[in-house]
Amino acid sequence: MIKKNVRLGDLLVEEGYITHEQLMHVLSLQKEYSYSKKMGEIMIDEGYVTQKEMSLLLSQQLDVAFVDLFGEKINFETLVNYPYALLEKALAIPFKEDDEYIYIATSDPLNYEALEALEQFIITKPISLRLTPEDDVRRIFQRIDIIKKTRSIVAEVKKEIHTEGSKSESEESAIMRLITLVIKDAIFRKGSDLHIEPAANDMSIRVRVDGVLHESFVFDMEIYYALVSRIKILGHLDISEKRKAQDGRFTLKLEDGVYDFRLSTTPTLYGESVVMRILDQQKILLKLEDLGFIDKNLEKFTDQIHSPYGILLITGPTGSGKTTTLYAALNEIKSIENKVLTIEDPIEYQLPLVQQVQVNERVGFTFFSALKSFLRQDPDVIMIGEIRDAETLGAAAQASLTGHLVFSTLHTNNAASAISRMSQMGLENYLIADSILGIVAQRLVRKICVHCKHEVKPHKDLLHKIEGHVAANTLFYKGKGCSQCEFSGYSGRIMVSEILIISEAISKMIAKGSTNFEIASYAQEHEGFEPMFYDGLKKAGMGITTLDDVLRVVKDI
Repeated sequence: MIKKNVRLGDLLVEEGYITHEQLMHVLSLQKEYSYSKKMGEIMIDEGYVTQKEMSLLLSQQLDVAFVDLFGEKINFETLVNYPYALLEKALAIPFKEDDEYIYIATSDPLNYEALEALEQFIITKPISLRLTPEDDVRRIFQRIDIIKKTRSIVAEVKKEIHTEGSKSESEESAIMRLITLVIKDAIFRKGSDLHIEPAANDMSIRVRVDGVLHESFVFDMEIYYALVSRIKILGHLDISEKRKAQDGRFTLKLEDGVYDFRLSTTPTLYGESVVMRILDQQKILLKLEDLGFIDKNLEKFTDQIHSPYGILLITGPTGSGKTTTLYAALNEIKSIENKVLTIEDPIEYQLPLVQQVQVNERVGFTFFSALKSFLRQDPDVIMIGEIRDAETLGAAAQASLTGHLVFSTLHTNNAASAISRMSQMGLENYLIADSILGIVAQRLVRKICVHCKHEVKPHKDLLHKIEGHVAANTLFYKGKGCSQCEFSGYSGRIMVSEILIISEAISKMIAKGSTNFEIASYAQEHEGFEPMFYDGLKKAGMGITTLDDVLRVVKDI
């Protein structure tokens, strides 16, 4: 092991990452922590550098090559045989081996004692060191832990595969127990989707929690084939068809309730990718005030949903909470006095006092055909799950112009772009101007875990992006990561939104064919419209979410 005397603080000053005064500040903080915290950690906490910047700087100064661990083909079956305590202490991952060396990636190349201990364990070949960010090392550690935990049930599944027919009728199959385990784990994590993804040598199962995917299981391909076949049987799909996409649905009764699963398969290079959306029928519908609207937007939205007629659009990408917002709106206005009809694909949650209809394209019952039949049902309010084509859009406009209140969704990036999207779909500008009440664009950001929330100083690049949009003395927060949030620092999600009300002036602009930019600029200057980026900044300044997460999901101004 080659040792070098490296003064990290001096390097950062020399490279222009920090000033001498900032270095002195970090050294004083390190003294306050009684030197229990490394200088690099404090630098990152203070927002002076990122992990990757630190790694690249050390790589250059120590003449140790940088490596992207997720670009390497790591043999995890070999990796789990290394002493975990040694790897963790050295923050190191043996990721490759050739005739000459065993290659080890570490985020802390100056931790000579721990690296030497690891080198003494590896006596077969000399080691060749590489640098990598700490977060990547930690994610590999998580995968090692996952593999160890699932080894016993994987052994049962393999035994069952090779001794098919030995199980009695009363016994639940090992593969079904594995599916139940995977699903229970996702529900326990409060996941919304399960992703089963094949690769060249193995498969991974990832669960989407609060909008972000986390790896939960890793199996070899022998398990993959049995797992996917059984899931396709549950969803009433054709198990022999692997060349085209399929959709299905199934219900599973677990100890804590009944869950519906929406199933989608699509062929990829190494096999079928399977995604399961988890729908909890016991989930309590949110009230409008629980969605996350700031007071001004909540007032605007409430006024809109109590209008007698017109179209109210909810826009955003898949997974941005549009359906939840629609259900909350319907829940607010449903009553004995009015008739509410919905056309959905699929019906995710059941609403009292609402007549809900499921699309069935196999028999020609589409959004458009359902909407035509709705107008003969004497409805007061119509909800269309999604406007997908020109016919449905035209019918929705006609319904709104004949005295019906219509709720629906579109996939657009912001509120103003929904206008040009409708025009592109073939609706005349004058019809858009006459029929649209308002447009809500929304995203979901993660909420900071209240159990490990602490004040932080954002990275200087982030502060530069928001300069002039927030007060200079605004405090920002982050979650350290704890057992309550599975060490993510986040728990739950909240909406950030923008609401474009179609006033008389904006209606005239739409009819004349004004651009999205012209409409948004006018609304911002004259009518109090605020882009959702500002809503995100407010929530970050209130300590509800982090600046990083706002910029992850919302384009900055």
